Amino acid sequence: WNQPIQRIRGRIEKIFGTWKRSYGLRRMRWWGLAKAGVQIRLTAIAYNMKRGLQIIAAAG
Repeated sequence: WNQPIQRIRGRIEKIFGTWKRSYGLRRMRWWGLAKAGVQIRLTAIAYNMKRGLQIIAAAG
């Protein structure tokens, strides 16, 4: 059942792995769904900013 989705799933799992390895998401910092959501959103913003800078540097 994994065959049709393996390419997409691989890309998504790579991002989650980076978040866990580099941005400290192995454990949640706060208790509660709302606070955990904020932590994940801030991590996503930091990841996208760093990735954006790398894309811009590669293009320039």
